[in-house]
Amino acid sequence: MTELREIFAGSWRGVLVTLKKDGRPQLSNVGHLYDADADAVVISTTADRAKVRNLQRDPRASYYATTEGLASYAVGEGDAELGPVAAEVGDAAVEGLVAHYRAVRGDHPDWDEFRAAMVAERRLLVTVRFSRVYGWAGPVAASRTPSS
Repeated sequence: MTELREIFAGSWRGVLVTLKKDGRPQLSNVGHLYDADADAVVISTTADRAKVRNLQRDPRASYYATTEGLASYAVGEGDAELGPVAAEVGDAAVEGLVAHYRAVRGDHPDWDEFRAAMVAERRLLVTVRFSRVYGWAGPVAASRTPSS
């Protein structure tokens, strides 16, 4: 893994950039899971968000992540893929959201409640596969905390 990709892997927060109808950027603070095998970030969101409407119209996206202290940053560019919206407890979309939550946060205290919330919120997963990554690696190793 390159140093820039380590920035995505070492963090769970970033900024998703999508394009509005008029071409201007729309930025959203989000949490992510970095999938090194796919070279992509995966984001959980709700179907009614502007970022989803923007990506339905134009899948081009950028994703920005930084290290603690802003010492280094990475930007991944690529096309976003929208997963299915959670419609029923136990459907493939909900189970994908369960797997995503487990990978990002660990165990949930009430998985039945979680599954019901995913349906009620109409959640889905957005995957941005990187076709290009750029940034400044700077002191990546020095900026990590012992828990990273």
